[in-house]
Amino acid sequence: MSLPVKPIRTVQSLKGRVYQHLRDALAEMDIYSGEQAPRLDERKLAESLGVSRTPVREAISRLEQAGLVKHYPRRGTFVVRKSKAEILEIIYAWASIESMAARLATLRASDEELSGLREMLGPVADTDGRAPIDEYSRTNIRFHQAIVSLAKSPLLTDLADGLFVHMRAIRTRTIQDDDRAQRSVIDHARIIRAIEQRQTETAESLVRDHALRLAEHVERNVEYLE
Repeated sequence: MSLPVKPIRTVQSLKGRVYQHLRDALAEMDIYSGEQAPRLDERKLAESLGVSRTPVREAISRLEQAGLVKHYPRRGTFVVRKSKAEILEIIYAWASIESMAARLATLRASDEELSGLREMLGPVADTDGRAPIDEYSRTNIRFHQAIVSLAKSPLLTDLADGLFVHMRAIRTRTIQDDDRAQRSVIDHARIIRAIEQRQTETAESLVRDHALRLAEHVERNVEYLE
């Protein structure tokens, strides 16, 4: 599986842009499919991005420092895949961060900013029916990112950013299991109402419980992380 990247059109802040391109591409990958973790090919990535290998090599080094990839001598560099125990710890940490973000959002965000959550989900924000799964998965990810952003806390944003790649991967895989999409729509509708009405304690509790239900599902049903 190759990393899906596109050419970089500008040389401004090239090192940073290459790193962000690669990190964004990692976030879009289904890193838990297949028997082996995806391998990064430095030469092919440089060609795809339209840059030299030096900024790609530096970006990969930063990705390794961030714990997203790992280099093995004589084998190459591979995307890091977490064990079930590690994924559960990531979800627990995310539950703490996002629930506090929801609490702060009710205190810090404007009414207009809060209304953006409902607009983001569109019609599914007002229904208990089934979500269109193909469209909903990406919206689901943006919804949780938006809650963190509404907290207006740079520290919480940085902490969440460090967990995001694996949270996105596991949410994307599990949203298709059983009736999780339908239940997610219902949870999101309740979360939106609580945040819009600035029900601080309720919003914090609903967001935390929503994440913990994901942990319960992973614990019981996800076997490809064993």
